[in-house]
Amino acid sequence: MTSSAPEQTAAPITVERTPDGVAVVELHRPPHNYFDVPLVQQIAEAYAELDDDADVRAIVLCSEGRNFCAGANFGGDGERTAGISTDVAGSLYAEAVRLFSVRTPVVAAVQGIAIGGGLGLAVSADFRVAGPGTRFCANFSRLGLHQGFGLSVSLPRVVGRQHALDMLVTGRRVGGEEAFRFGLVDRLVADGEIRGRALELAAEIASVAPLAVRSIRATMRAGLADEIAAITEHEAAEQLWLRGTGDFAEGVAASLERREPHFTGR
Repeated sequence: MTSSAPEQTAAPITVERTPDGVAVVELHRPPHNYFDVPLVQQIAEAYAELDDDADVRAIVLCSEGRNFCAGANFGGDGERTAGISTDVAGSLYAEAVRLFSVRTPVVAAVQGIAIGGGLGLAVSADFRVAGPGTRFCANFSRLGLHQGFGLSVSLPRVVGRQHALDMLVTGRRVGGEEAFRFGLVDRLVADGEIRGRALELAAEIASVAPLAVRSIRATMRAGLADEIAAITEHEAAEQLWLRGTGDFAEGVAASLERREPHFTGR
């Protein structure tokens, strides 16, 4: 399926360094910060450059606007999107693997919604700071689609198999307080304080021994990038055949029409 929204040719992000060893990587596609291959590629390239900067000891990933990231755009608003077109899946997931290969700790400041691939982007970070009003959603099943962006591996690593299975199978929205209870959110703060507290956490990380931090992190994330590379091939293959089903067509139509889907299993 091809997105009905115009393809964006630039990946608008900015990178700013603070005096305390933190780099802020910010997405600028408000209000929903939909992603595409160029955007994820630019994030990955920023991470690679920051990895080689000895003055940068932690990264904050954040977004301008109402929502952290609403995934890929099917032509609806931020509540009604997930997934990507078949012809770009391989390229997108290759860039996603690069995000998981970063050596510098990443703190995601997650406001509004992180849905579909946007959830995958949030989970690629080491830590997530969110508020009670933040919503996390793996809405793939509600579109008749298999999850992507490595969530098959990354989400269970963060929240455990059963919580991940719950989110993936039901496609339900999980609020910030529930997400904090089962470990998807590391710091639950007031909605208006998300970015500031993410910067504080990153500065705390930047204040401790950087070689030890990288060593500890490498141990804790051992094999993750390789697992993501392998699973995204499987995810893309599952998404490919499911895009040819009537349930997928119904799921996308229902999301764009703001109604409940009526799936038939065909």
